[in-house]
Amino acid sequence: MIAAAAENNALGKDQDLVWHLPDDFKRFKRLTTGHHIIMGRKTFETFPKPLPNRTHIVITRKDNYLHKDATVVSSLEKGLEFARKDEQPFIIGGGEIYELGMDVADKIELTRVHGTFEADTFFPEIDEEKWKLIAEDFHPKDEKHDYAFTYLTYVRK
Repeated sequence: MIAAAAENNALGKDQDLVWHLPDDFKRFKRLTTGHHIIMGRKTFETFPKPLPNRTHIVITRKDNYLHKDATVVSSLEKGLEFARKDEQPFIIGGGEIYELGMDVADKIELTRVHGTFEADTFFPEIDEEKWKLIAEDFHPKDEKHDYAFTYLTYVRK
C-alpha cells in the first residue's frame, strides 16, 4: 500500500488532498510507475486523467461501471488476482480500500504528514504488533512544502 496521511490519519476531505507536497508526488510516481495501481472508484474519479505508465484497477460496487482506461472489478481480491503477474502492485486508496488492504498487504509506504487536519477520509491505524517499521526519512518544511513529513516503510511481521 502507498499513502500520505496526517498524524491523525487524515487522508483527504471532499475527494481531495488537504496538502500539497511535490516531493511526495515525485516519490509516488517513482514507486508506482510500471505497476498496477488498485483503488476505489471515488479515488479514480479524482484524477483529471489516468496516471501514465500504470495499469489502473478500479474497485466499485456499481455493476455497470466501465472506463476505457481502467480494469473494473468488484472486490480487492479480484483486483489483486488481475495484478498477480506484477511483483509489486500498489493499493492507493481511498479509506475503505486501505481498510481492506491492511489484511492482505505485505508492505506499507506511508508519508506521514506532520500536522492534524479536518478530513472525511482516514488511513487505518497501523498495528505495531503486525507491522515493523524498517525505514524512515524525515523532510522538513521548506519553500515548496507547507508541512514537514516523514517517509515511513513498514513490512508485515
